Amino acid sequence: MSIEVQGVRRAFGDVLAVESISLRAEPGEVTALIGPNGSGKTTLLLMLATLLVPDQGQIRVDGLDPVTQPTQVRARIGWMPDGFGTWDALTVREVLLTIAAAYRIAPDRARTRTDELLHTVHLEDLADRRARVLSRGQKQRLGLARALINDPTVLLLDEPASGLDPRSRIELRDVLRGLAAQGKTVLVSSHILTELQEVADRAVIVARGRSLETQSLDGDFVAMGTASWRIDSLDPDRLTGWLVDHHVPARKVGGGQTEVEVAGEENAARLLADLVRDGIRVIGFTPSQGALESAYLAATEDRQ
Repeated sequence: MSIEVQGVRRAFGDVLAVESISLRAEPGEVTALIGPNGSGKTTLLLMLATLLVPDQGQIRVDGLDPVTQPTQVRARIGWMPDGFGTWDALTVREVLLTIAAAYRIAPDRARTRTDELLHTVHLEDLADRRARVLSRGQKQRLGLARALINDPTVLLLDEPASGLDPRSRIELRDVLRGLAAQGKTVLVSSHILTELQEVADRAVIVARGRSLETQSLDGDFVAMGTASWRIDSLDPDRLTGWLVDHHVPARKVGGGQTEVEVAGEENAARLLADLVRDGIRVIGFTPSQGALESAYLAATEDRQ
């Protein structure tokens, strides 16, 4: 049930959208695909979803070739694009039943599955409302339900958190972790790196159509990786002097705070303890940039 991509390339005329991307996404894991706009993420997902044919390279989804076996691949995947139509004249329930019919799911099973998914994405109260009245975030949740209607083994999500409020993002995170726990392969593209760090098992960093790095997001990575911390103090001048004396690189940021980069949570805790020990009155010490964001910036710093 894995996704395997090897040396994939795709151009649109003179525009090279994907130059050389390789990755592997495993069952039971959430794999994050991260990169700036125009880095080739959506083009890659479209190829995985059988909607584009690569110019070269090899793709396997659940062991199948999307180019030569598109029907079999579509039966196994759940695809949630960044933008999609919702058949505004239909109710939320009717949208899901229509998709179920397209997958030739038996009517009784389709109704049961629709009710399950409406509960999962918290749209039960809107089940009989026309899709046109949904907000952007509610349409995103409907899109996720659509992608799950056929109980796929592989889930492809392009910016699923776009337009979601904070509570809905937390619920989405829980849904994705639950799907991975069921043994599904989840590949998700997003710009919200702090939330990806909380939900993903590994991250594939892409830029300018190339895969640059695959990073495991296990506990050691979070605990040991370099991250930025913001310090707020009642003694800003003393804090600045202390950091200079102890050779800690720092810079001033908004609100009179100071930002430092520290390698690992243990070193961050030690830095805070040393500041307090030396009488620096610290009133705030919080992470401003996670380890995944730092790894992403380091991997793409020459690709601005």
